[in-house]
Amino acid sequence: VQLQASGGGLVQAGGSLRLSCAASGRTVSMDWLRTVSMGWFRQVPGKEREFVTTIRWSGGGISYADSVKGRFTISRDNAENTVYLQMNALKPEDTAAYYCAASKSLAFLPVASHGYDYWGRGTQVTVSS
Repeated sequence: VQLQASGGGLVQAGGSLRLSCAASGRTVSMDWLRTVSMGWFRQVPGKEREFVTTIRWSGGGISYADSVKGRFTISRDNAENTVYLQMNALKPEDTAAYYCAASKSLAFLPVASHGYDYWGRGTQVTVSS
């Protein structure tokens, strides 16, 4: 399973960005996707990886960290095997490397990073004040 994250960049405070995470590989199929949750985490140097949001591919259950509720929206595209993170009203404290991940955990909407089995490379988001 490969997860390819993209869409990061530099934006002014109050601006928007949309991150994408495409899942690929021999294992990835609609049947496989129906068994996983897809999440976004972020990390700044010297700090632990922080949960941002997650979505259960089948059924669409969603959870957000309090810090991003009302500003960030996670969605999925079945045809493209892709998860999106729409980030609006960005703040300087949103600056981080953003990682997408897939979890096979039976836990509904896992929020801990150790609950995720596959990780993509980070994409940097920098919000200037």
